[in-house]
Amino acid sequence: MATRILPVVGDPDAARAMTTLIGQLPDTEPLPAAADSTALVDTLARLAGESVMDLPEVVLVHERIGPVPALELIRDIALRFPAVGTILITADMSPGLYAAAMDSGARGLIGLPLSYDELAARVQATVQWAVGVRRHLGSDGDVLTGPGGTVVTVTGAKGGVGTTLTAIQLALAARASGRSVALVDMDLQSGDVASCLDVQFRRSIVDLAGISDLSPRVLQDALFTHPTGLGLLLAPDEGERGEEVGDRAARQIVSALRSRYELVVIDCGAQMNGANAAAVEMADTALLVTTPDVVAVRSAKRMVRLWDRLQIRKAEETTTVVNRHNRTTEIQPAIVGRTTGTQVARTVVPANFKELQPCVDAGRLQDLDSRSTVKQALWGLAGELGLAGGGGRAGAEGQGGGPGGRTRRPAGRWAASGRRRRGADSGQVSVEFLGITPLILVVLVLLWQFVLVGYTFTLAGDAADRGARAAAVAAGGGGTGVEAAATEDLPRAWADGARVGAPYTENGLTKVSVGLKVPVLFPGGVSFPFTVTGDAGAATEDRG
Repeated sequence: MATRILPVVGDPDAARAMTTLIGQLPDTEPLPAAADSTALVDTLARLAGESVMDLPEVVLVHERIGPVPALELIRDIALRFPAVGTILITADMSPGLYAAAMDSGARGLIGLPLSYDELAARVQATVQWAVGVRRHLGSDGDVLTGPGGTVVTVTGAKGGVGTTLTAIQLALAARASGRSVALVDMDLQSGDVASCLDVQFRRSIVDLAGISDLSPRVLQDALFTHPTGLGLLLAPDEGERGEEVGDRAARQIVSALRSRYELVVIDCGAQMNGANAAAVEMADTALLVTTPDVVAVRSAKRMVRLWDRLQIRKAEETTTVVNRHNRTTEIQPAIVGRTTGTQVARTVVPANFKELQPCVDAGRLQDLDSRSTVKQALWGLAGELGLAGGGGRAGAEGQGGGPGGRTRRPAGRWAASGRRRRGADSGQVSVEFLGITPLILVVLVLLWQFVLVGYTFTLAGDAADRGARAAAVAAGGGGTGVEAAATEDLPRAWADGARVGAPYTENGLTKVSVGLKVPVLFPGGVSFPFTVTGDAGAATEDRG
């Protein structure tokens, strides 16, 4: 049987040259080259899903492969596909790099430029090792292989926004749909997953940090199997021990969990460190939880910018979840999306701590009532993300978000739940609008009444002016025709109740005072409780 060799190199010219040289080796079958680390892992996962024996015996990894660094990629292959031998192709043959490659799980190094003799010798030794491993694993199913599951990280914009609640309910929703789920508490200094699920267990993620070879049995010993079926990897009781979990250990642990569970949900807390930064970088879906207030949204924006500066994750590859949503708050999900530059989940989590308080105080969030609006929203979010419903790898269809990321289609029953909830929201909007309709009418009436008052002042001034002019031209300054002149042009609603005072002379001016009543709401209705008075004067004319 021919030896299968899979080259991993990004440069097409280098890939062709490497494939040509591999083809000259005796009894070898060069497989199509993988252009990057993602393509390689997907290819190995597909082959492993059929049979371990379908995997290539040798993988040649070029030093300039991306986006995952070459040594990290070799470590991931050694952990997930232990029956595959990897060789690093590099121009640096220093002892330091050789030791680092061996520590990562490589079976050897080949220097650039490639030579036939060196390639043949190293490939032959690696093939013998791979065949021996496969023969040893032939009767032992305890091996980390398979296509691997989906990784979802849940990070808080700041403390207290509901990160742990969101992570737990997403994991429970996925578990209820029949998936195998691991929940990891990577809030290393102040993780609360154990407290929230009523768990007391002496092992934690720290126990795996110093182990270079994470076998399935070692991994299982550190996991607590919860009555709900979740596999829990807890944070340490002593927060200072969290420093023992670095980014390399986190990558190894997440890769090991991914190979054994269909879904891995990671609570990253609100503080960034090397471990949870590595988890966010590896995640298929990265959630950022915030509340609709200025402080939390600013913190979310800072977190997104931090991820972007450190090249952990781009803003558009992050999904923001709005918790404690209230329709009356000024900051709505659309504003959160524009501020942070992220995608915002359609599903928002309502503010209703009264539903949560009994379960939070008891430390049993798994007992949250299914009628709870908070639980319905979070389980609906799981459906929106494609984490609940169906079997196999979540979101195999759809299009990518982040590194290895996928946008999942909502599962049937969770999508239906979301539609029912949106229908209920529409009904609630209608009821609320009907409730404030009388208030709107009262405000409109008051505004109209103020218009009538202002208009009455104008009419009173004009009427007094006309009456004063009529009095001034009358013989002897008398009042003949004054009242008629003053009320001649007044609308009937104001003319009916008008009072025209007797003309009088002051400082050489003939003056007249006119009082008008203000109609209520509409002219001709009930009068206002006070009368508007207008005064005007005109120069007295001498007839002699």
